[in-house]
Amino acid sequence: MSQRRAEVRRDTLETRIAVRLDLDGTGKGEFATGVPFFEHMLDQIARHGLFDLSIVAEGDLHIDDHHTVEDVGITLGQAFAQAVGEKKGIRRYGHAYVPLDEALSRVVLDLSGRPGLVFHCDFTRASIGRFETQLVQEFFQGFVNHARVTLHVDNLRGVNAHHQAETIFKAFGRALRMAVEPDERMADVIPSTKGAL
Repeated sequence: MSQRRAEVRRDTLETRIAVRLDLDGTGKGEFATGVPFFEHMLDQIARHGLFDLSIVAEGDLHIDDHHTVEDVGITLGQAFAQAVGEKKGIRRYGHAYVPLDEALSRVVLDLSGRPGLVFHCDFTRASIGRFETQLVQEFFQGFVNHARVTLHVDNLRGVNAHHQAETIFKAFGRALRMAVEPDERMADVIPSTKGAL
């Protein structure tokens, strides 16, 4: 398969985001967003997806973290769509269950070419430190809208909100890794009866 890499910049009046992504990396993550817990979650995607991922973001954090988190999701989605290309010879579907102590999450996704998010997580706290837990869904919504991925996220159980979030991001990284893996039996075929995704 050709090199599956992308570099994307997105500048608005609210944020300036730069993303570098290599789908065939080693799990190396470098993050500077000004939102420490969010960086910890982004690192889960890189490490468990075995993606090399660099994200630098400057946002209006004096207001709150919303624009930064959402716009990182958007920009990462754009980078992913560029890196995965035509989707020839990949598995297309991915899924993962990930536990962390008392918490358990399931993520199932389809590189369908159609954006869709079904998100079920009743966080036990409204915030983890200063990070608002509702921003987890905002990140994934931004990602699916621009990566054109169908994504189902279910936190099946959990008491600790940090654990709930971490299992979601780890499962997302592993499911995404599965979906972009080469499928030798598909070779250069796009995995769809339509011939396009």
